Amino acid sequence: MWKYIRKYLLFAIIAGLFMIGEVMMDLVQPGFMSRIVDDGVLGVNNGGGADLHLIWMLGLQMIGLVLVGGLCGSLNNVFVHISSQNIGNEIRKDCFRRIMDFSFPQMDRFGTGSLVTRVTNDITQVQNFVSLFVRGLIRTTLLTFGSIYFMFRLNAGFGLIVLCAFPFLVGVIGLCLWRANPLFSRLQAHLDAINEIMQEDVSGIRIMKACVREAYEKTRFGKTNGELVRTQLKTLVIFAFMNPLTNAIMYMAVTVILLAGSFSVGNGSATPGNVMAALTYTTQLLNGILMLVMLFQNISRGLTSWKRVKEALESVPELKDGSFDGAAQTQGEIEFRDVSFAYPGSARNVLSHINLKIHRGETVAVIGATGCGKTTLAGLMMRFYDADSGAVLVDGIDVREYRQRALREKIAIAMQKSELFGMTVEDNIAWGLPGADSMSLASAASIAQADSFISSLGNGYDTMVAERGMSLSGGQKQRISVARAVLKPAEIFIFDDSTSALDLKTEADLYRALKESRPDSTKIIIAQRIASVRTADRIIVLENGGILACGTHEELVETCRAYRDIWHSQMGEEAKGA
Repeated sequence: MWKYIRKYLLFAIIAGLFMIGEVMMDLVQPGFMSRIVDDGVLGVNNGGGADLHLIWMLGLQMIGLVLVGGLCGSLNNVFVHISSQNIGNEIRKDCFRRIMDFSFPQMDRFGTGSLVTRVTNDITQVQNFVSLFVRGLIRTTLLTFGSIYFMFRLNAGFGLIVLCAFPFLVGVIGLCLWRANPLFSRLQAHLDAINEIMQEDVSGIRIMKACVREAYEKTRFGKTNGELVRTQLKTLVIFAFMNPLTNAIMYMAVTVILLAGSFSVGNGSATPGNVMAALTYTTQLLNGILMLVMLFQNISRGLTSWKRVKEALESVPELKDGSFDGAAQTQGEIEFRDVSFAYPGSARNVLSHINLKIHRGETVAVIGATGCGKTTLAGLMMRFYDADSGAVLVDGIDVREYRQRALREKIAIAMQKSELFGMTVEDNIAWGLPGADSMSLASAASIAQADSFISSLGNGYDTMVAERGMSLSGGQKQRISVARAVLKPAEIFIFDDSTSALDLKTEADLYRALKESRPDSTKIIIAQRIASVRTADRIIVLENGGILACGTHEELVETCRAYRDIWHSQMGEEAKGA
């Protein structure tokens, strides 16, 4: 944490100095009160007569000290917040940047809910930890030990009474923190689970309602939330017992001081003002102890949260950047050399010994049964994953040698699931090429067969899209996603079943317009429907993770039984739409 703290250490030091000033003002007040009672009211040192002038003079001095202490406290708060908020801001940005570099397996291991908790709640706990450490540690330390010191200066007997109570206080606090500390990790884990359920249910609200599973999800959420509440209650119960115990110990010390003070006043070894000052110091000490309890509690939670944040910050991205970011001699060429791949944690290969070369400007389709590895091929081209064996080459360069940004700038992809954001239609399309002009946006939308329906929306391209595109139909979302991909001046276009919600005519018009506008770009079309790919230059048939056949539609109908079976099963519907 030091690398974040040291950038704002000056503000923390200034805050600490102001806190010292505030506490010192509190510590000298009882001494003034003792003089007012003894010399101003009772006249202990001047024959028993009251001294109104002294009362006014000391009273005004006390008011001045209160004002100075208040100013120091306010400035302390300002500089504490400057340091803690900036430290939290730096940690949150670094954590988010690191998460953006995670590979998909790393994202799966952490879980969406856990990552959300770490970036929000955990970092907030770290901010509170820094704030309380700067403010609370100085205040509690000075109040606790300062009160004991001034009590010894005031009357050694009173100081010994409080000092005897001190080990019991420390013991109670230590025992309670020892019991509560393991619960903080469980609390954060329960928050992870709640965020995970929230993320899943909000994302899948339509299917949840369609399947009438609201009651089940309410029960699931209630069970997880109940575990959070039970753990929180255990923690609160521990501290609920701790506060009365510490209060009881301190009030016992107050009682003993009163008894000892009455004897001391009687034999002349102490004055009533001394007793009042001792009680005030005891109260300040009690406040310091209670603040120390809260401080340790928040430090424990803050350190637990910091461990979780640190785990994300120190997770090394599994996909290492290469060094190549220049232009290759060839453009738009892809090659798979004996590529095999299995997803992490799985013993079964999704792809086995794939050998394939795709030339610049070629339109290649990939078809096959669900789970045969079509989407995995696209993921390896984009380097979402690395091949377990073999190599994937783009423009003759192994994708592992590219800088990831340089590689992905060469490729535009429209995925199976249309990911839209809560912004305007225009901004969603421009996500693929920030800063694109209106003419380019309209051209991309026209190629994607989206211009007509966008123009019919209430505000056209300025129409706001609901979160995750909930305000649009499946076909509309797909066309906007395709327009986003087409807008990008890429060498390679990948359409991963991204037109499945379109009718055959609209789909055919889209691919025809794309071919006319991007004749030199390589196009890879992953689809379930043969009608979507029958005009491709080549069609790859995948089966059980391997290439079963490759050729044109006519060739495959003649030579590949699996392809012919698919074609015959779809032919009635396809013929109608052809």
